[in-house]
Amino acid sequence: MMNEEALGWVIRTRDPDFADWTGFTAWLEADPAHASAYDALMAADSDMDSLIPVEPVAMPVAANDAGDRRPRFRWIAGGALAAALVATVSISVLNRNDIYSVTTRPGETRTIALDHGTTVHMNGGTTMRFDRKDARFAALDRGEAAFMVRHDTAHPFRVTVGDDIFEDAGTVFNIVRSSEATRIGVSEGKVIYNPAAEAIALPAGRGLTEDAAGLRVMDVAPASVASWRQGQLIYANAPVSQVAQDASRSLGIAIRYTPQAAAMRFTGTIRLDRDPARFFAQAAPLMGLDAVRQKDGWLLEGGNGSHD
Repeated sequence: MMNEEALGWVIRTRDPDFADWTGFTAWLEADPAHASAYDALMAADSDMDSLIPVEPVAMPVAANDAGDRRPRFRWIAGGALAAALVATVSISVLNRNDIYSVTTRPGETRTIALDHGTTVHMNGGTTMRFDRKDARFAALDRGEAAFMVRHDTAHPFRVTVGDDIFEDAGTVFNIVRSSEATRIGVSEGKVIYNPAAEAIALPAGRGLTEDAAGLRVMDVAPASVASWRQGQLIYANAPVSQVAQDASRSLGIAIRYTPQAAAMRFTGTIRLDRDPARFFAQAAPLMGLDAVRQKDGWLLEGGNGSHD
């Protein structure tokens, strides 16, 4: 029963629209074993998609949840099916209680100190996994993080991003992972991309992007790497869609853009102001765009675009 509930919470918290953090916290605090079960299944969740059946079932609701008591449905396994799914996860993985997940809400930042001299700074809307028994491992599942790494030749620090591995060589670097692309920029030292395969060396001042168009290596300004930590976004010929996604992650607001705006490119520095109206008042003109306030966020459009 506990693994079934843990599986339900894993699927729910992976949903970008998940908002029941109060109920989730209450469930975790109800039994110390809940956190271990949740962490073990979260670590294994990358293997679950092919195992999830197509029938919708009710999700567990925290006992002290004062909200809507009607069954909540997601396209996941439940009841006996969830128990069967849990049974398919190897015992060795389920016992990996040392793997834990950390998630930040959009607009929230968090710093994770690993071994001496290695720190991970998570931007908003980010999910990462770490290993309590191996401080030289991190996995970026979505979002953005800056890494300040103490180099150890015998035990290099590795970041897993999907199927790719980034290995440090005494480094400060920043990685972004979205549904469209993975981007890395290096400001100090060197990072090796997929050391066992492509083995592409990225020294300071170099970056890499992998998206639908393929793999590209380019020059980057070291000052632009993780510039969000200094309250600004720095770009050289970046698409407006990238600027909007970066700003949305840092400010915690929904930003959309018209196709015309998305096709435009921007070079310059934008200050991150926590007040959305002030942010767009200075950012939109810099990009040659109009920013339109909407009920649930903002829309960037070209000067001749419509306000639909």
